[in-house]
Amino acid sequence: MGRPRAFDEDEAVRAAVKLFGSRAYDGVSVDDLVTHLGVHRNSLYKTFGSKRGLYLVALRRHLADDVRPLADALASAPDAATALRLVTSADLGLLLLAAVERAPADDDVAAEVATALGAVDRAVADALGIPAELAAALTAAALGILLRGDPDGVGTALSQRLDPLA
Repeated sequence: MGRPRAFDEDEAVRAAVKLFGSRAYDGVSVDDLVTHLGVHRNSLYKTFGSKRGLYLVALRRHLADDVRPLADALASAPDAATALRLVTSADLGLLLLAAVERAPADDDVAAEVATALGAVDRAVADALGIPAELAAALTAAALGILLRGDPDGVGTALSQRLDPLA
């Protein structure tokens, strides 16, 4: 029988979400993981199999903890302006990095990203009563604004134009 784990797996995964979400997969080394997660290298490999294994667990956690609640909130968005504000204020760093960095090279990541974005698109379409293609375009615009960091206030200006009360 092996020794009990000397680390909290849940806490390590949450820390990995933050690390991968701020520096991307290729920007994080195994040494970085060991240092930031407080996990011994052998424990990391024994628990997650590899850096990629930990990345997939972290990505799935991010999708469950951050993206699924966003989709739930979007499902009750009363208008496009609210939907835009919800998306542009969400913590979607890891999802965005996964979409641009890992999804093109990793089928598992691509499937997770596609599922998550599909859920967001469906929530927007259902809430606003619009076709799926239009919901996907609205989601893409919101993610683009989020990705840009909205330096010019485009998201605010767009949400004000979309807001029926403005």
